[in-house]
Amino acid sequence: MKFGIMVNEGPYTHQASDSAYFFTKAALDKGHEIFRVFFYHDGVQNGTDFTTPPQDDRNVVKRWSELAQEHDLDLVLCVAAAQRRGLVDEDEQKRHGKDGHNVAPGFRISGLGQLIEAGIQADRLVVFGD
Repeated sequence: MKFGIMVNEGPYTHQASDSAYFFTKAALDKGHEIFRVFFYHDGVQNGTDFTTPPQDDRNVVKRWSELAQEHDLDLVLCVAAAQRRGLVDEDEQKRHGKDGHNVAPGFRISGLGQLIEAGIQADRLVVFGD
């Protein structure tokens, strides 16, 4: 089965990110395909490279980045939600004249069309968070 995943909550404020990660990992381990993981609303915070949790805490952003690299996942941050929350990639940095960029490895910024495409291409779109 081919899944699209949508994550609407930040990594440390709600269980949605952890649930989405473990669902995605389990689906891949069982041989299913993940078409795309789309991060929306506060979920875009899962893609900030500036997250620095304590050493004894889980590093949610790093887990997503490593899973993306291991399985060639498409991790997409909604551009409007990302901009509202201060996340910019290199292209957005240049376009808006910012001093730096903070999108974690394996993530990219794009529009809602990527979510629509995931809903069309996947057999199921599974949503985590409100």
